[in-house]
Amino acid sequence: MKVLVTGAAGYIGSHTVKELIDAGHTVFGIDNFDNSDSSNLDALKAAGYKFEFMQADLCYTEDILDITEYVRHYDAVIHFAGRKKVNQSVNYPLAYYRNNLVSTINLLDLMNFCSIKNIVFSSSCTVYGQADYMPITEGTPLKKAESPYGSTKQMCEQIIQDWVNKKSEVEKNAVILRYFNPAGAHPDGLIGETTEDLSGLVPALVKYAKGGNPDFRIHGGDYETRDGSCVRDYVHVVDLAKAHVKAIEYAKRESPTYDVFNLGSGEGTTVLEFIEAFKKNCLDIEVEVGPRRAGDVVSAYADITKAKEVLQWEPLLGIDDIVKTAWSWENK
Repeated sequence: MKVLVTGAAGYIGSHTVKELIDAGHTVFGIDNFDNSDSSNLDALKAAGYKFEFMQADLCYTEDILDITEYVRHYDAVIHFAGRKKVNQSVNYPLAYYRNNLVSTINLLDLMNFCSIKNIVFSSSCTVYGQADYMPITEGTPLKKAESPYGSTKQMCEQIIQDWVNKKSEVEKNAVILRYFNPAGAHPDGLIGETTEDLSGLVPALVKYAKGGNPDFRIHGGDYETRDGSCVRDYVHVVDLAKAHVKAIEYAKRESPTYDVFNLGSGEGTTVLEFIEAFKKNCLDIEVEVGPRRAGDVVSAYADITKAKEVLQWEPLLGIDDIVKTAWSWENK
């Protein structure tokens, strides 16, 4: 298939570009480098991966018009582009609503104009808010999001569903992937997480361990969990990228109209348990417990039964693989 990937230079986007090409698909990528840089895509090209790329911003009409010249009658879009930092969204909510919603609306207009009928949307477990029970299934009711970032994901999902449901001559299909906590780097060392954003546990942890972040603290140690730290579901970025390939193939093959899948490991791991895995596999470090962080939920981990049964996807890499590949990438 011919696939337009928005946010192609980002962490998950670049790993998905690699998996798409490995699976035989043609890729046209766009990114405005707001949350990323070109290093992962440069590494892919240097390794012989062939794909088209344009620096563009989906919030600008001029850029949209430029993109349409290249992607008419493409088969699918994978939409990663958007601001993604939970804590930053709390401080700058309007920037998040403006960027994430406008870019998605403009992209759907582009798809209409270019006759592209299949979209896979990069959503998030933040749409569930603080769920009442675990594990979280696709049928878990969506509660008020704990951050503006989570709210934008909820709104984008609704916008896409309304776009799909609008009657037209062309049937439209959308697959929503709600993933939990992507982490790790490609095991071959070719690409990894290049951002200097240290709001996530894994980049902050490896930066600290290597000496780049002098003050490492976890956010909160008094939650009602088994060790007081938040519970998360960490999924390796390569497994996540492979799920996107299966999702576009599913969208085109099955014409699902609108479908939703959770992507995670299927297990809950506390922040302190994750750090213990890092200490066991990589480097022994000292950790301080700081105050809670605005926007964080207490616990979130996925039931991935539906993804296993429908997409024929399940994660193959675990917590040990995540910390080892992340640490190896950081030291590279």
